[in-house]
Amino acid sequence: MHTEDRIAAAATRIFKAVFPNTTNHYDTLFGGMAMQLMDEVAFITATRYSRLRMVTVSSDRIDFKHPIPSGTIIELAGNIIHIGNTSMKVQVDIYVEQMYSTHREKAVSGVFSFVAVDENKKPVIIT
Repeated sequence: MHTEDRIAAAATRIFKAVFPNTTNHYDTLFGGMAMQLMDEVAFITATRYSRLRMVTVSSDRIDFKHPIPSGTIIELAGNIIHIGNTSMKVQVDIYVEQMYSTHREKAVSGVFSFVAVDENKKPVIIT
């Protein structure tokens, strides 16, 4: 399979409902919860491409553009944007949509960097 096809096949989309147990005192999704969900989607995306042990090494700029209220649906979309020798970058966007309308907008975006490691946690080549 060609690299472009592998990248497309690794794209990951997960949907979640935002419930009150994941929100703050403003009744919006906790920023830390959003980041945790984003890291998980980025990890799945990186692993689906490489089929290697992947570890998060950094998160580049995470932009919170719109609050995510309780009672909405979110889609987390992970896409590979760069592949190096032992590392890769995955962009994750969170889209928020109302449960009872078709309104949808991008709420959060960020980039996560991963390194492929062996059983001794030493970097390995991504093929």
